[in-house]
Amino acid sequence: MANKGVYSNEVHELGNKTLADAHLQEAYRSSTLRLYTHRLEAIAEVPGWERLRERAQELKRQVMEHLDFYLGQFADNLERRGGKVHWAATAEDACRIVLEIAQQCGAREIVKAKSMVGEEVELNPALEARGIRAFETDLGEFIIQLAGHRPAHIVAPAIHMTRHDVSDLFATHLHSERTEVPERLTAIARQVLRERFARAGMGMSGGNFLVAETGTVVVVENEGNIRFCTTAPRVHVALVGIEKLIPRFADLGVFLRLLGRSGTGQKLTTYTSFLTGPRRPGEDGPDEMHVVLVDNGRVDTLADPKMREALFCIRCGACLNTCPVYRKIGGHAYGWVYSGPIGALITPQFFAEPAAKFVPSKSISPTSCFICGVRRSKWPLHPGRKALSCARRP
Repeated sequence: MANKGVYSNEVHELGNKTLADAHLQEAYRSSTLRLYTHRLEAIAEVPGWERLRERAQELKRQVMEHLDFYLGQFADNLERRGGKVHWAATAEDACRIVLEIAQQCGAREIVKAKSMVGEEVELNPALEARGIRAFETDLGEFIIQLAGHRPAHIVAPAIHMTRHDVSDLFATHLHSERTEVPERLTAIARQVLRERFARAGMGMSGGNFLVAETGTVVVVENEGNIRFCTTAPRVHVALVGIEKLIPRFADLGVFLRLLGRSGTGQKLTTYTSFLTGPRRPGEDGPDEMHVVLVDNGRVDTLADPKMREALFCIRCGACLNTCPVYRKIGGHAYGWVYSGPIGALITPQFFAEPAAKFVPSKSISPTSCFICGVRRSKWPLHPGRKALSCARRP
């Protein structure tokens, strides 16, 4: 299975197309400005914010320097509690493992929570090729699945679409009323998705953090759909990159305080779930819980001292919201599922085709992308990506 990227001339074409589209320009401007402003307000409420980021960086460095130990610890603890761990070296391995689990449990329909790793390995097309329908249940992912788009943002995948766009999309594909009231649009999606939760044979999620000490998959959300995906179907599969490990349960306090504020400007996301194995006597949950740990270029990145810090990222998306390049050319111009400053770094690491060797590199304010959930020192220079050196704070 080959991932589909775009070459440099196509990147310029997509960027120029976005620049010439006043509708898209306003969609990106208003959404990123709102997220950026909310973040500034949220972090102003936290004394010692920089020390908190430094502590998170120390913890991520600790994990990356001893990744084999923490991976083994996580797997042992989850399996001790009845979960099953699978190892996927490549995108093809990840898709094959998920497909095998679906076939073993007889699932013909799968409900999926938001998972950038699922987008990365192109899971949905792989499932559909074998006759298994995968339904996105995150509202943003649900919208772009109907539209046939890739995510335009790590946190807000449908950031490029307005209420008017979504109303037209729902009217066309769901035969619903035309409305631009957000609550009504959400209610329309909820009605469709509730039916899918009820009949799905398998549920899938990503994982924001993996706690090695307890074998826990931690997922955060604002909609509640992840809790449906991970508990209503008989089988739950979490597809997670190996860089999401943290050492101890107590360390979650550091990362949860950072992620919500940096991602959406919230003190804490609405729902935070801790998943440690399948159901046990007297508890709710799925009959089976599987965790697929995905490499797909991460080990090679770990081995490169100049790029290792890219694995510290907690995918808060703050660097996208402040990046002047991203705000102008949009997420799709980057050519793959990861966009913005962090996408420019990890795409060449996770995506080996020649197309990935080019990313937008012009920036009028290269230090802007220092803004992130986990404090980084100096991003290393990389050929053709001098805009990402980030030697100082803005």
